[in-house]
Formats: sequence, C-alpha cells, structure tokens
Amino acid sequence: MWFWGFMMVCNCLTPVLMIILGRFMWKHYPKEINAIIGYRTKRSMRNADTWKFGNEYCGRLWYRLGLISLLPSLLVLIPFISSDEDRIGMVSFYIVMVQVVLLVGTIIPTEIALKKKFS
Repeated sequence: MWFWGFMMVCNCLTPVLMIILGRFMWKHYPKEINAIIGYRTKRSMRNADTWKFGNEYCGRLWYRLGLISLLPSLLVLIPFISSDEDRIGMVSFYIVMVQVVLLVGTIIPTEIALKKKFS
C-alpha cells in the first residue's frame, strides 16, 4: 500500500509542476531574454515580442494541460491499489510517459503560433 501511495504522489508531480510553472511562465515570464529560464527556442528568443509571446503561450498551454491531466493521473492508478509493485510501477511508468509527451508536445503548437504571429 505504501508503494501505491508513493507512486500516486509521483504521478501527480508532473501535472502539479505544469500548473505552477505554466502559471509562472504565463504571468511572470523573465523580462530579459536569457538561455536559462523561460521558453527558449531560436524563434522565441529573436526579440522581446517573440520572447513574451512564446512564454505566455507555452505557459497557458502548460497550465491548462496540467489541470486537465491531474485528475486522470490520479484516477488511473486507483484500480491498481491492491496490485503488486511491478504492476503499479508499470502503470505509473505509462502515466508519466504520457505526461512527458504532453509536456514536450507543447513545443509544436507554441512554435506554430510563433510562426503565424511573427512570420
């Protein structure tokens, strides 16, 4: 049971971080273009306008996807509460992989939006 609880907490980390960091990027992005913090791609780092737009757009996406993925991340593991550790670990692995795909996948719509707005 302890392992199930631990994996439940781990499954919630990515959505919670997406919510917190997404809100931060959306509302309080770094004012200076830098190579350390913020949405950093060639297109987003061209000038102050692209920097602002890229951070706000990606931040909104992370925030929304974090909210959307939090509940399923919790619910998917519930039927496995009495399963063995291997099964719980595999289910958690798949949950985290989906979360990572969602997280990294936000690059594509953000870059498309940047390209459309700043051609």
